[in-house]
Amino acid sequence: MRKKLVEEWIYKAEEDFESALYLVKKRKKPIPDVVCFHSQQCIEKYLKAFLVKNSIEPPEIHDLQRLNRLCGDMDKNFNKISDELDILNAYAINFRYPGEKATIEESRESVLVMRKVREFIRRKVGI
Repeated sequence: MRKKLVEEWIYKAEEDFESALYLVKKRKKPIPDVVCFHSQQCIEKYLKAFLVKNSIEPPEIHDLQRLNRLCGDMDKNFNKISDELDILNAYAINFRYPGEKATIEESRESVLVMRKVREFIRRKVGI
């Protein structure tokens, strides 16, 4: 059961990963807000997959740092991605509503950070 749930979290994370990669390449009408959001969502779901793999029920939160601290309780190496998570953490809410807008540069950075953190967590999950 746990393995299936981990796979489901990973599947959902990969949907966000592929969406961010696809959308960051749009040239005619870029949508950087959505790229940043999918980058954050990808990593949130990977962190939750790691928690489930380690028999921890992931809390219904979007704060990557809080999720990372839970992961860090099981593997201290998660401290290494804290700075990257700070970059992505803002994208859970900031650009989803009127007001702030992400820039194309921010969307590109979010994808680079997402790729790096994704690879780190995939190794920890055993992929």
